[in-house]
Amino acid sequence: MGTMIQARDLSAADFGGPSLEGCNEHLSLTRPDVIRAIHEAYLDAGADLISPNSFGCAPYVLAEYGLAERCHEITLAGARLARAAAEQPEHPGAPPLVLGAMGPARGRSP
Repeated sequence: MGTMIQARDLSAADFGGPSLEGCNEHLSLTRPDVIRAIHEAYLDAGADLISPNSFGCAPYVLAEYGLAERCHEITLAGARLARAAAEQPEHPGAPPLVLGAMGPARGRSP
């Protein structure tokens, strides 16, 4: 997902302003069309599994952008976008599965 987002050459405005630039997860709220198009591209290429745009959706990661309190909202939006893409009838056969996705615990040590 991250590489596909970077290939879109988005501006700070797409992310919700300069202070949110680079917060890919926030795009599920600010540019759902971009996230949905990325899911569609994977499905069009034959993917049976897709994951929501939630790799960095943890409160301590989103806190870097002042979005910790919106973690649930952002995660839910990402999951809904993935599920909606998977349910489109133009993908024949069994409906693709949507897998949960959460990235590593950045900045934390055991």
